[in-house]
Amino acid sequence: MKILVKLGGTLLDSPSSRDRLTAELAAVARSNQTVIVHGGGKQMTRFLTERGVESRFVDGLRVTTPEVVDAVLKVFAGTVNHELVASFVKAGARAVGLTGIDANIAIARQLREDLGAVGQVVQSNGDLLNLLSSNAFLPVVACVAGDEQGNIYNVNADQMAVACASGFAADRLFFLTDVDGVKGPNGLIPVLTPSDCRQLIADGIATGGMQAKLNAACDGLANGVGEVVIVPGARPGIVASLLHGEPIGTRLVLEPPK
Repeated sequence: MKILVKLGGTLLDSPSSRDRLTAELAAVARSNQTVIVHGGGKQMTRFLTERGVESRFVDGLRVTTPEVVDAVLKVFAGTVNHELVASFVKAGARAVGLTGIDANIAIARQLREDLGAVGQVVQSNGDLLNLLSSNAFLPVVACVAGDEQGNIYNVNADQMAVACASGFAADRLFFLTDVDGVKGPNGLIPVLTPSDCRQLIADGIATGGMQAKLNAACDGLANGVGEVVIVPGARPGIVASLLHGEPIGTRLVLEPPK
């Protein structure tokens, strides 16, 4: 099975949480072709604040000036990526740190002028991810992309995960987050289709980060990803539980189960 796991930056901020997750995922990667995509927004904000740079957001996306691009490379592709790779190596995985720039894993275009160097992935290439994962390596991809002109873009980590999952032709995409799943008026929603997601957004129930996550998940399903699951990453053994079929979090599928 081909699995892509997106790790939220909050889960990686604590060394104990990071080591637990990498140990669990390293075990999963021994019997499945696995790719990891990670964020690091919390770490990025802290890095910029320490240097007196204000973090500005528009529609939930970080305005990315040239100064912020430099920080993106230092934090996402640097510290966060390499700390994660080191933790995977400690857990026995043959982890390889990458960004979307490497081998054109993710080619992006500027999303909007007012956001600066925020990119939208327009093309993904899974060749390198397939090559590595099929040879028992574990690709660990930071949410940074480029284009044919050598420009560098800050990409929303959920969108990067979906792009990589599409290029990699993942059977399942897991969003490991700091929430239990998607919640509606009556609590946790176990299964959603794209039309359900659109309704939650239109009704103002899914907003902000969850709205972005649902939009990204629907894009993934439309581009061939078999299933997307939004689950609480802080739960011990979460990925193994999912692979054993336990009903955890919220599953997103193209058609409702019969």
